[in-house]
Amino acid sequence: MKSYRKELWFNIPTRRGFVNITPEVERCLRESGISEGLILVNAMHITASVFINDDESGLHQDYDDWLEQLAPHEPVSRYRHNRTGEDNGDAHLKRQIMGREVVVAATNGKLDFGPWERIFYGEFDGRRKKRVLVKIIGE
Repeated sequence: MKSYRKELWFNIPTRRGFVNITPEVERCLRESGISEGLILVNAMHITASVFINDDESGLHQDYDDWLEQLAPHEPVSRYRHNRTGEDNGDAHLKRQIMGREVVVAATNGKLDFGPWERIFYGEFDGRRKKRVLVKIIGE
């Protein structure tokens, strides 16, 4: 069995944003030389997420609106976490809802997806560099 590991870096210029990282994950799969296996993609920061869904801007705005309703950024005083001097208590909750990672099968050297599935990086406390791990195992 072969193993491959790569870190992808992102610097979202706004507090929140969603990025389709499917092309980068497909590039990792090609680089790995693995045609049959499993791909783990996970955010390595506790205020960011990785998830699978449709690449449709209305849906992304719906996510942003929904998450902001569930865990609004302001007032920052509502979150006990922010008593540490931070202002990202909401980002931790948003990450918990959207998830830390996804696992995707690789079949015949391609991501084994349904017709509209894509992999996204979700940022909830941006404006600095953060990492996503891509780990592939297989043959």
